[in-house]
Amino acid sequence: MHWRFAYLIRCWPLSVCFYFSPSPFGCKKVLPRLDSPGRMHPFLRQALMPRSDLQFNVTPHFVHRIFHTENAFLPKNHTLERALRGDDQTSGEPLRVCVYLDEGLLAARPNLALEVSRKIELIQAAGDPIELVAEPMLVPGGEQAKNDWSVVETIWQQLAALPLSRHSRVLVIGGGAVLDVVGFAVATAHRGMRLVRMPTTTLSQGDSGVGVKCGVNRFGQKNWAGAFSVPWAVVNDFAFLASQPERERRAGLAEALKVALVRDRQFYVYLRQNAGALNALEPEAVQHAVAESARIHAEHIAQGGDPFEQGEGRPLDFGHWAAHKLEQLSEFRLSHGEAVAIGMLIDLHYAHCVGLLSSENLSGILTVAREMGLLGPLASPDVQRELNAAATDDHAPLLEGFEEFRLHLGGQLCLCMVTEPGVNRDINVVDHEALQRALQETLALAEYAALA
Repeated sequence: MHWRFAYLIRCWPLSVCFYFSPSPFGCKKVLPRLDSPGRMHPFLRQALMPRSDLQFNVTPHFVHRIFHTENAFLPKNHTLERALRGDDQTSGEPLRVCVYLDEGLLAARPNLALEVSRKIELIQAAGDPIELVAEPMLVPGGEQAKNDWSVVETIWQQLAALPLSRHSRVLVIGGGAVLDVVGFAVATAHRGMRLVRMPTTTLSQGDSGVGVKCGVNRFGQKNWAGAFSVPWAVVNDFAFLASQPERERRAGLAEALKVALVRDRQFYVYLRQNAGALNALEPEAVQHAVAESARIHAEHIAQGGDPFEQGEGRPLDFGHWAAHKLEQLSEFRLSHGEAVAIGMLIDLHYAHCVGLLSSENLSGILTVAREMGLLGPLASPDVQRELNAAATDDHAPLLEGFEEFRLHLGGQLCLCMVTEPGVNRDINVVDHEALQRALQETLALAEYAALA
């Protein structure tokens, strides 16, 4: 059969000849020799061409390390050392480290730069080859840092001048905005360096600081320029929370309620039972809420199947279509936590208006939010102005948040709705009459804002 097959092929145009080669299995097989490729029969040319369409599955492996501690810079606390080193084995060369500090922290902790420097000296003295390559550098605190592109360029210039490699460590200590801007600079320097975060606020310790995103604001849009980048490690030092202003500390707990509503009913029950203690900012309750929020957030990233948001669903962005827009419209007088609280209230009322959330569940959630002290932002003139406008005008600026939210991910609009505590579903279409009712009902809660 093999010989006949060869003979039949030799009857093809003389532009191709064939010869026989012994097969390892003891039979003969035909191999082509291309004498005149330019005159080859088109069918054979296509058959013998290498495949040009290739597809591979690339599965990167990341370890997401999160440490909870208190007073990380004390001599006997080894958390920072473990976070910086990770599972790296020493190669004999010092581990090069640089440090960025949120300038806003210095009012409460004026000696913070000295604390950090001394801690690294202690690690070095204990025998770990580690080198602080420069004095800790300051970054402006708050959203202003994310709005100023020159801050990113300054960090790039500093990283290039030190110099540092991909295997060096950049330690950033501060609130969510500073973590974002330094994180973006580090994620894009050398195509990604190793970042160790030390979040210092309730919001960043429980949410953004343990996430895998970073970004800065451009073209009037929140986080327009950014990257997905898993931090080398995260250290949540609860000692920093005591120095955070009470208003911001309380507002940051909105993200804890958010993650409980979309993913964890048991955590929601804890928040409901401890709402008064959380409103009073009792340390034990706040620390537990922050730690659980961080765990659930990171668990969703690691186990939810879409860590880099390639799909359409974004349950951790519940309430954020309105939150991001409210921040912009208030010129960031409204903090992110306060804006998220308002965004959740709008979407909870919307879910109720379209029959996704029962009256009983809505009432229970609103009670928890009020007792946690999360209704206060409703008294803001910025919030009342924008919600009133959106409740009566289909072209109000707040409603532009839908399209900006859609464009940020692409595809069709996809909003997460809570159907009961711990359970969510996505919707793709918004009923504008129901939305107007939801906005009006949210505004009606303003009478409780003074009591929150």
